[in-house]
Amino acid sequence: MTCQEIINQLQALASEKHKANVTKLGIPEENSIGVSTAEIRTLAKSIEKSQDLAYELWQSGYHEARLLAVLLFDKKKMTLNEIDALMSDVISWDLCDHLCKNLIVKMKDFDQLITQWITSEHTYQKRGAFTLMASAVIHKKDITEETLDAYLALILEHSKNEQDHIKKSVSWALREIGKHDFDTNEKALLLAHNLKKHGNKAQIWIGKDAIKELENLVKVPGRTRLISADSKMDRE
Repeated sequence: MTCQEIINQLQALASEKHKANVTKLGIPEENSIGVSTAEIRTLAKSIEKSQDLAYELWQSGYHEARLLAVLLFDKKKMTLNEIDALMSDVISWDLCDHLCKNLIVKMKDFDQLITQWITSEHTYQKRGAFTLMASAVIHKKDITEETLDAYLALILEHSKNEQDHIKKSVSWALREIGKHDFDTNEKALLLAHNLKKHGNKAQIWIGKDAIKELENLVKVPGRTRLISADSKMDRE
């Protein structure tokens, strides 16, 4: 299929309800089609991965086409510089997280982008740094204690930004780190209490938000990571 044929398919799947949801994210109406992520994932399964096609879809400017493009890029053919250029185009938290979780974290040396983006003035590059931490902790089974400690140090140093989409990603990263095991949970809780007690406005919010979950985690047989005690009760 050509880029235009795929965009025609997306337009055929569109609904006003989903378009309204997209525009609420801050995406200009002219860049919104109005297709759910579930439908985009289904469509992606019918299309062969192609760098050229993925770039055409990305460059179309349509939000949904970019979500689809992320699923069509071949991680083995992407460079970190190319990823950096893609993220500079991002203007919404959902595309930022989609890009991080479905492509970047699967790439070799993705952690270089964490240290690069965490000092960025670009909202979604900075959010991307924390989203990558959260994604790595969830999906990388061989993540080391040294890496987790490094993530906590980065959170302490770079969590003062008060933008809503950034501080929420910081809290997410801190909470996911704290779910790794009880030893790491203790470290994450100590950091959360430190932010709450000594931090600026953003860090106080992050500390409070993280503590609510980090203090309520349990170990469940068959699960490698800790889960919320409330989730355990729901499972039972």
